[in-house]
Amino acid sequence: MSRFWGFKRHLFSSAATVFWEGSCSVSHGAQIGKIQFPWRGHGFVRLLVVDLLAEREGFGKGGVREIVHHFSPSEVFLWSPHTDQRLDYGFGTVVTQPVEADAIVITGSRRNVSMWEPWMADVVELIRSSTVPLYGICFGHQIIAHAFGGRVVRADEDSHFVAEVNDTTGKSVFASFAHQEHVVDAGELEVVASAAHCTIAACRHPTRPIFTVQYHPEAVAEVLDLSLTCGDMSEEERNAYDHQRLTTNVGVAFALEDT
Repeated sequence: MSRFWGFKRHLFSSAATVFWEGSCSVSHGAQIGKIQFPWRGHGFVRLLVVDLLAEREGFGKGGVREIVHHFSPSEVFLWSPHTDQRLDYGFGTVVTQPVEADAIVITGSRRNVSMWEPWMADVVELIRSSTVPLYGICFGHQIIAHAFGGRVVRADEDSHFVAEVNDTTGKSVFASFAHQEHVVDAGELEVVASAAHCTIAACRHPTRPIFTVQYHPEAVAEVLDLSLTCGDMSEEERNAYDHQRLTTNVGVAFALEDT
């Protein structure tokens, strides 16, 4: 039996309906086909963050805080398999392996899927065995695609800017990109959005509650400014992100906000 597992907690259905980019409408807590969505209204959500920027103040501590804010969890668990020298965030419980959770988020990382490291196999095992809603951001988007038979390649140049993302329904948002690797084959995943420089900018799994974005929806003005202040980002890099153009965040990207 795998040492990783998804936590099957009973979640009550609700009439609160949300929309995820390119998907059908769903209700938090409702089950459609094989997909179970978390209902936050019962006031108890255990969130596991696969925290792959745990050594950084800006997109690590600040970015995770922004991500967590949109889930409103009762408990937060932080798993960083790539390092044993993480920052003390002052929130969440640090764990050495995945724990039972109602939802999982895999963050961005300074590491690369195309430059494989042993710890990544543990993340892939978690992805494949999970039965709860799973969300991937940047590196998370890439390793989830890899886990389901996709292909990730490294571009000659990196992409650090705000760009428009268009979904398959004709809707669009402006989001922050910070990556050099691209998913060029989504494998089992369905492609639901693209950008001019990035054909596969967002995906979902057709039968499982898995949603991914190549961009950084947590890169709101506060996180960008913190990254500059703490030295994670230069002034030139910060100026590349015009936060006034941004029209998305974690809640919008993953349809976590009740309507």
